[in-house]
Amino acid sequence: MTEATTRKPRKSFTPLGILFAVAGVALFVYFVKKAGVDQILAGVSRLGAGFILIIAISSVRHIVRSIAWMLCVEQPYRLRFWDALRARLMGDAIGNILPFASLVISEPAKPALIRDRLPLMAGFSAIVIENIFYSLSVVVFVFSGMLALLLSFSLTKGLRLASLITLGVIAIVILLGVFLIRKQARFISGAVGFLSRRGLNAKWIDKSRQLEDKVYGFYQRNGSRFLPILFLEACFHLAGVVEIYVTLSFISPQQPPTLFTAFILESVNRVITMAFKFIPLRMGVDEAGTGKVSKVLQFTEAVGVTLAIVRKARDVFWAAIGVALLVFRGFSLRAIAVDAEAAIAEQTALAKMRPKETS
Repeated sequence: MTEATTRKPRKSFTPLGILFAVAGVALFVYFVKKAGVDQILAGVSRLGAGFILIIAISSVRHIVRSIAWMLCVEQPYRLRFWDALRARLMGDAIGNILPFASLVISEPAKPALIRDRLPLMAGFSAIVIENIFYSLSVVVFVFSGMLALLLSFSLTKGLRLASLITLGVIAIVILLGVFLIRKQARFISGAVGFLSRRGLNAKWIDKSRQLEDKVYGFYQRNGSRFLPILFLEACFHLAGVVEIYVTLSFISPQQPPTLFTAFILESVNRVITMAFKFIPLRMGVDEAGTGKVSKVLQFTEAVGVTLAIVRKARDVFWAAIGVALLVFRGFSLRAIAVDAEAAIAEQTALAKMRPKETS
């Protein structure tokens, strides 16, 4: 497959990505004006130096997921904390800045960016396993939050429908996940095989099978790590709840928050993050969703929009750190995908050579 061929799929996302980014900015401007610019500015000014505390709390989320990734790396390999943290910050920066990057570049880029410290396949399978644990924790967290919202507050027809749909989707995901894990279904290699019969390079089939073997074999080999990893993922969500509680304590003194309302808002934030990953910084949709739910929780819409903007500022801060690390290492954002593909191709070639060497 030539370099030109491998770049085609990414280029096809660019016009659509730009369209979503522009739509997000337009939504952002609309909801900021609707909520009241003066009220939002007043809320931001009340936060003031408290933003440093927000950054400190949000750092816990990066730290615990980096440690969780470390625990998902199997012997004989070892991932150091600093390597995991900087790879996470760099990968998340790509996902937050580039349209569609969270879907196709951000996660695979993390192990590719540190393959000089950890073999790509070991790092990639570990990040896949960590993401499975994270997804499990998100499912439980969001399900609890949506259920609490439905049972504790009077919702508009639209919010009630959205909550019910979210609960339904989560229930389906849980059942499907349990079925796939119990059956150890080879859905990745199966999908790759299906695509290879329709023109995709067949080199990905062996690599996808190796990945599935590592993921399904992780429990048998490392069952003792399950609870520590799940605890770390729970700490990620707890830090999110604390961050929202502290932010609201600053920007909404007239209507002090409770940990319960912060929990619901954070669960809504997880839903928005999952559903709109393809929009950089969830521009516009975060303000819309958080503003509406904040009104249900007896806050003003301006408080909800301000909360979303503070979250956005936090993401920009960490994205700036990630970009600085990328620049320091000599990477450009557009080169990341090509770099990851080259590394995976290199690992595939080595994997094909090993049987010949031992025969």
